[in-house]
Amino acid sequence: MDDSQLLRYSRHILLDEIGIEGQQKLLEAHALVIGAGGLGSPAAMYLASAGIGKLTLVDHDKVDLTNLQRQIAHTTERVGRYKAESAREALAQINPGTEVVALVERADDARLNELVKTADVVLDCTDNFKTRHAVNRACVAHKVPLVSGAVIRFDGQISVFDPRSGENPCYSCLFPQDQAFEDVACSTMGVFAPLVGVVGAMQAAEALKLVMGIGESLAGRLLLLDGLRMEWSSIRIGRHEGCPVCAA
Repeated sequence: MDDSQLLRYSRHILLDEIGIEGQQKLLEAHALVIGAGGLGSPAAMYLASAGIGKLTLVDHDKVDLTNLQRQIAHTTERVGRYKAESAREALAQINPGTEVVALVERADDARLNELVKTADVVLDCTDNFKTRHAVNRACVAHKVPLVSGAVIRFDGQISVFDPRSGENPCYSCLFPQDQAFEDVACSTMGVFAPLVGVVGAMQAAEALKLVMGIGESLAGRLLLLDGLRMEWSSIRIGRHEGCPVCAA
């Protein structure tokens, strides 16, 4: 770590739980962020500002005017550009020391397997169950911790699924992949802008903790946020012994 990095990350280094050793772990880590929209924007921005060494963004969509109400990595001038590339530009302005790889694609199972196995932590910032389950399968297969978040209307949720321990549940334990769940889109249901910032920032916090190996993660717990009352609820979730993903 050079003098510039020591100064940039000095407020982290001052924390006993992090110090130089923890910050060095961040500088050497690779975070994979699936989705560069409402959740992916704040998550990626905090990961970059905190000093993640490499950050891969995966998103096939383009910036739309309706996104700007909450997707803070994008600007009016970048409407019409691919989100992954727009976010890469924003992150470069925050921290040019973070290597940002922007992948303009919709990753399928085979591609996710390639991407996940090179990552230290994965953040699921998508908005549909099909992709969430595909990401989960890849994380379980390669034993890479997954930080999952979701927001719709005034409600948010976040959890960690860490397959490095055989005792922790995976995403499919909570939402079985063989059951039908209806995807709800903010384009029809609406979403309260600051809530994606809250949950996305928490996803970044959990990812950073996992990389550094500090504190206690949300593995085995689901946090639910009622944004109208601004109340959090915590639910314990256990591993499903018959889960076709993590119990196979």
